[in-house]
Amino acid sequence: MTFYHFGNCIALAYLPYYLAYKHSGLSEYGAFWKCVATGMIYALTQLCKMLVLATFFPVPGSQRDAAVTLDAFQDVKNPLTLEFFKASIDLADLIGMYIALSRIPGRGHSKCLTAGIGWGTAELILSRFLTIWVGAKGIEFNWKYIQMSFDANISMVQHIMTAALVWLWSRHDVKPSFYPVVAILAIIGVYKGLLIDIFSLASHIDPWTSLVIKLIITAFLGGLTIRVYSTVA
Repeated sequence: MTFYHFGNCIALAYLPYYLAYKHSGLSEYGAFWKCVATGMIYALTQLCKMLVLATFFPVPGSQRDAAVTLDAFQDVKNPLTLEFFKASIDLADLIGMYIALSRIPGRGHSKCLTAGIGWGTAELILSRFLTIWVGAKGIEFNWKYIQMSFDANISMVQHIMTAALVWLWSRHDVKPSFYPVVAILAIIGVYKGLLIDIFSLASHIDPWTSLVIKLIITAFLGGLTIRVYSTVA
């Protein structure tokens, strides 16, 4: 029974990425190694973010806090403010995505799909695979691993949307009036997780409802991104 649960979680998490790669035409462009290169850029970006977090937001009680870390945020007492600063480090993902897009040749749609799928697959492997592997094979059934698998699918849409927004920002043929919209959508995408977490804790909603809210918001932002993207592509 645990093996079937593990298989279901893996299929729910990974199969949409495979189908998106296979049926979007990327396989015909030979984009596999470009996706791998994007995944490596993702890993390097996350490493840089971890170093920044370890420097400015050390684990409480560490013996080296006072001697090594910078104290720029030491006087910040509000937990929400601290979480905001931590979430702001995710802005580095936009820089990493820009670097990934700059290394992918081709048209806009293939660049955005390659970068988004490669980025999302790397995140899935590095941040969720081990958790699903260990947890889903446990003796007791737990819905959180299925929720994690569905969340991975939502994240794939988010990463493709982010790639499209970064690509639009780098273009010179976008209408000037659209640049603020692109910037706002990208920033909302960065802070979306923090806002949903705050709302979930304040409203005491269950994880499934929180997941549905995340799906609705991502779909709405994705629709706006497609609308802006269609004016260029």
